[in-house]
Amino acid sequence: MSTGKGGTPVIELSDVVKKYGDFEAVKGLDLAIPEGSTYALLGPNGAGKTTTIRMILRIIEETSGSVRVFGQPVTQDTLDRIGYLPEERGVYKRMTVRRLLAFMAEMKGVSPRVSMPRIEEWLERLSLDQWIDAKVQELSKGMQQKLQFISSVLHDPPVVILDEPFSGLDPLNQQVLRGIVGDLQESGKTVLFSTHIIEHAERICDHVCIIAQGQKVVDGPLSQVRREHGGHYVAIGLEPGATGDAAIRGSRNVASTRQDGTEFEVTLREGADANALLAELVGAGVRLRRFELVEPSLEQVFIEVVGRPEELGMDALGVVA
Repeated sequence: MSTGKGGTPVIELSDVVKKYGDFEAVKGLDLAIPEGSTYALLGPNGAGKTTTIRMILRIIEETSGSVRVFGQPVTQDTLDRIGYLPEERGVYKRMTVRRLLAFMAEMKGVSPRVSMPRIEEWLERLSLDQWIDAKVQELSKGMQQKLQFISSVLHDPPVVILDEPFSGLDPLNQQVLRGIVGDLQESGKTVLFSTHIIEHAERICDHVCIIAQGQKVVDGPLSQVRREHGGHYVAIGLEPGATGDAAIRGSRNVASTRQDGTEFEVTLREGADANALLAELVGAGVRLRRFELVEPSLEQVFIEVVGRPEELGMDALGVVA
């Protein structure tokens, strides 16, 4: 796999296995995360995403295989160059916001003289500046989560790892966090985040790895993943006032459809030909405004290789079933 800049991947896993007794949580996982990328680990809950992140951070040890960060085995010096937001949130609730963040920065070797301007800037950006002298326990859960995110980036790490970062945030704050992740990438940082929300992975990432039952089933740049799984998705638009719903849905060439007014996203049946569908619709007198092969969405790729999100306790919008 290309690393994007031609060098050693920032994070590299080679044939990594993690067992708990006879249960394999992660099965022979190979990853090569390019420098400067925004890389999503996508999969349902229990797929092995958090286990993989914890092995990268040496919170748990792999059963076999190897993990390298910055081209070498992981050491404490390595870990000090990583920002980490864990899935399980936890903050010192009796501290003030100011003291907590300064303390977290000091743990990463950043003095209060350096950290305080950064703390004030981040608090203002995340609309928490008026809470700087409040005790953490006075903040809502969503505010505490934003606080923990700030603590993960205060030491300006070149690699940021976010485990389910959008969980517990309202839509507005999810949008704010997506913008921050984009800014981190633009500044040259490598961002690895796990999610079971397909929408977030599609909006943010340039690389994606889909994991199911501890195994990698898709891995690569998002644009490449879409191209590789293309060829049997068709966008159809009907002329205003035209009818054709029944002809499209009833076609022997069509496996499934999504409709939005006069627009359709069609998945062809295996072995079906788009030209055959076009001829069929024209022959049925359907008046078409648009008919073209398109690259699949990330959700369509996910359905193709794993299954329907709602059957796995998730969906494209991240609503857990």
